[in-house]
Amino acid sequence: MGEKLALDLGADRTLLLVDDDEPFVKRLAKAMEKRGFTPETAESVAEGRAIALARPPAYAVVDLRLEDGNGLEVVEALRETRPDCRIVVLTGYGAIATAVAAVKFGAIDYLSKPADADDVTNALLAKGEALPQPPENPMSADRVRWEHIQRVYEMCDRNVSETARRLNMHRRTLQRILAKRSPR
Repeated sequence: MGEKLALDLGADRTLLLVDDDEPFVKRLAKAMEKRGFTPETAESVAEGRAIALARPPAYAVVDLRLEDGNGLEVVEALRETRPDCRIVVLTGYGAIATAVAAVKFGAIDYLSKPADADDVTNALLAKGEALPQPPENPMSADRVRWEHIQRVYEMCDRNVSETARRLNMHRRTLQRILAKRSPR
C-alpha cells in the first residue's frame, strides 16, 4: 500500500506542516515521511509564510489557530506562490464558518483535530467532488462538546464566569464540567 501511495503523490512530494503543537507536528511529519512525502515543519504563521514564499510545497497541512496569528495567512501565501498546492486546514474544533473561510482562502479540505496521518493523507490525495470517507473512529459528541468548552475557557484566559457567560451556561455547571476528566 505504501508504494501505491508514493506513486499517487506525483513528482513533487514536498509537504509543509504548520502547527504550534510541536509533538503533534513532529509525529505527523514522521508519519507523512513514511507515506512518501518530503515534509518540512513550521510552528508559527511567520515561519509558515517564510517557507511558503521561499520554497512553496506541492502539499500543505496548516493549523487554523497558531500562537502568532491565523493559519489562513499561510494558506493565502501558499495560494499566491503556488496556486496548485493542495492545502488541508486543521483545527481544534470544527465550525461551519471557519470551514467556509478556509475553503474561500484556497484549502481543499478541512479536518478537526485529532486527525491522524491516514485522515490527512486521504484529504490531501482526494480527487474530484466525491466526499472523503468518514474517519474510522471520530470523536464522540461528548468529547467534541468538552473540547469546545475547553477552547472557549482558554480563550477567556481561564475565567470561569466569562466562559459561562459566552457559552450561555450556568457558572456552577461549567465548574463541574471543568473539574471532570475529558470524555473519550
